[in-house]
Amino acid sequence: MDIIGKILLSPLALIYGIVISMRRFLYRTGLLRSSRFDVPTISVGNLNTGGSGKTPHIEYLIRLLEPYINISVLSRGYRRKTEGFRMVEAENTVIEVGDEPLQFKLKYPSVPVAVGEKRAYAIPQLLYRHSQLQAILLDDAFQHLAVTPYLNILITEFHNPFTRDYLLPAGDLRDWRSSYRHADVIVVSKCPEDLTEAERQAFIEEINPYPSQTVYFSYYAYDTPYRLFNPAQFIDLDSDTEVLLVCGIAKPQYLTDYLSQRVKSVQTMAFEDHRLFTNYDVAQFKRVYEGMKSPEKVIITTEKDAVRLALHKNYILDNQLPIYVIPIEVDFLFDEKDKFDIGIKDRLLAFKA
Repeated sequence: MDIIGKILLSPLALIYGIVISMRRFLYRTGLLRSSRFDVPTISVGNLNTGGSGKTPHIEYLIRLLEPYINISVLSRGYRRKTEGFRMVEAENTVIEVGDEPLQFKLKYPSVPVAVGEKRAYAIPQLLYRHSQLQAILLDDAFQHLAVTPYLNILITEFHNPFTRDYLLPAGDLRDWRSSYRHADVIVVSKCPEDLTEAERQAFIEEINPYPSQTVYFSYYAYDTPYRLFNPAQFIDLDSDTEVLLVCGIAKPQYLTDYLSQRVKSVQTMAFEDHRLFTNYDVAQFKRVYEGMKSPEKVIITTEKDAVRLALHKNYILDNQLPIYVIPIEVDFLFDEKDKFDIGIKDRLLAFKA
C-alpha cells in the first residue's frame, strides 16, 4: 500500500486502535476476566495478520518438548466450517478443523491437538480429556486476552517487523506496536542466513526490548521435497528443474527466493492465505503445468497447502500431477539454538501452579 492509501485509511486505523485499547483496559482493570491454569501455557503469536512464521516455530517447540513432557497444541482452527471445541484426528479434513491444526496432527500424531475459538473454555476441556498434560502450546494467541499465558512468544518477520508496520486497515498490525511489551521472548523470523552481527544489533535497537525480554533470530531450513500422497518418494531440485510453485500462504517470497537460487525457473501461482482450493484452481494448476516447456518440471507446494490439496486427492492422482511438498524447519542464528532451548525448558521447570 502506498503512503497516500495509508493516510486515507489512518482514521479507520485510529478507530480500530481505540477499540483495541478499550479492550485491553477492560482486561487490565478486571472488568473482563483473564484465566490462568494449573498447567503452563505457551503462546506463540504475532502482531500482524499473518506470514511471520508461527507454525514452523510451534513445530520447533513440539520437537523440543515432546521427548520430555506431555504437550498439546490448541488452535482456534482458522477458516474451519465447524464451531466449538473438538479434538483433531488424522482422518479429519481442513473443513472440519482448519489447515494448521491438521498439519500438526499429521506430522506429530502422538501429540493431542485441539481447536476452539474460546480458549478459556477449550483448555479445561482439553485437560479433561488429557489429564496428564504438562504444557499447552497456544497457536496465534497473542491477542487472545481471555487467557493469560505463562510464557508469551512473539514472532516478527525480519523483512516486515512490527516496528515498521501500521494498524489495520492502513497496515497489517492487529494490535498497537507498543503491545510487544507483553512478550517474554521475541523471535525475529525468516532472517537471511548471512545476517551480520552489526545488522543483528541494529535490529535489536529498533525493537528496543525491555530488560526482561530476550530477542532471537531464526531462519527457515528447507528439506528435500516429498511426493504428495507418497511421502517415501523424494525429488532433488537442480539447475535444470522448472518449478511451478502453488501456494496459499501469507508471504511466499521467502520460499520463492529459496527456490530461485536452486532451480532453472520458478513460476508462482499464489493465493490468499488458508485458501480452500477449488476444483477450478486445481484444474488451472494442471493447465499451467502442462504448458511448461522443460522436460524436467515439477509442482512444489508447502506443507500447509498440502493438507488443503488433500481435498482433491482423486483428481490429483487420476491426472498424475507431480505435486511435491517442501518441508520447513526453524533454526537459530548466532549459535543461540541451545540458549533458546534451555531458556524454554528452564521457564517450564520454574512453573508453579
